[in-house]
Amino acid sequence: MKKKIFSGLITTLAILPSVVLAQGLGFDYAQNIGGGAFGTADLRDTIVSLVNVLLGFLGIIAVIIILWGGFKWMTAAGNEEQVGEARNMIIAGIIGLAIIIASFAISKFVIESFSEATNGSISGFT
Repeated sequence: MKKKIFSGLITTLAILPSVVLAQGLGFDYAQNIGGGAFGTADLRDTIVSLVNVLLGFLGIIAVIIILWGGFKWMTAAGNEEQVGEARNMIIAGIIGLAIIIASFAISKFVIESFSEATNGSISGFT
């Protein structure tokens, strides 16, 4: 049973990015990769995109941990040890999510400050 749930979570994580990014990022992969313009994106925009994807992935993992803790709590059937484990899991997920949101805010502030200081524009956080 645990193997089936774990494989379902892995499959969901594999499919989720294509569902979430269904409208695209405004980047024409066929033109930029196939058309010989590969590597012409601004380094700042690339870093911003990388930070956004990384923090988004970590946020998804934190939410999955919270949901998994809730599932464990609901299936504990009154067993205090399992309820305690589930509660700790939910608390850890919430703390992780708070850290991820704070790091997103900090990175957004730093990147926008650098952008203003260098008179550049970064399109990733608009």
